[in-house]
Amino acid sequence: MEEFRDDLYILLDVIIATVLTAIIGFERESAHKPAGMRTNMIVGGATCMIVAITVPLVNFINEYNPSEIIRTDPIRVLEAIVVGVSFIGAGTIIKAEHKERVIGLTTAATLLFSCAIGASAALKQYVLAIGATFLVIVINYVVKEVTRYFSDSMER
Repeated sequence: MEEFRDDLYILLDVIIATVLTAIIGFERESAHKPAGMRTNMIVGGATCMIVAITVPLVNFINEYNPSEIIRTDPIRVLEAIVVGVSFIGAGTIIKAEHKERVIGLTTAATLLFSCAIGASAALKQYVLAIGATFLVIVINYVVKEVTRYFSDSMER
């Protein structure tokens, strides 16, 4: 029964991460960017779940591997997640045709932030996850608008 309760807590953390990254994804989608709501939700939720199941994974390996053939290092889980999310982010980056411009860098970086928010939720760092969500929205929306305002006023 305790394992069932633990699974429910992990599921709750996954839901929290998914909702927080949905907010980020909504901002990206409303700005018509390549990785929108669903992508950010999946990245955040999946990261949370993978990080959250690291402890049961280590326990399982230790229980069924008494000879120490396999050594566990939970930090490698985070490294693998970052590599995987970076691969997804790379798919959002394109070079604009006939221009010396690259498009999608902010979206790729936003996916990485969604990954970090998912990891924060898995580690029960809810204030950090909520604060980071707010920070990404400020960066992607408010800073963009301020930059646009000053760029437009300098062109006049």
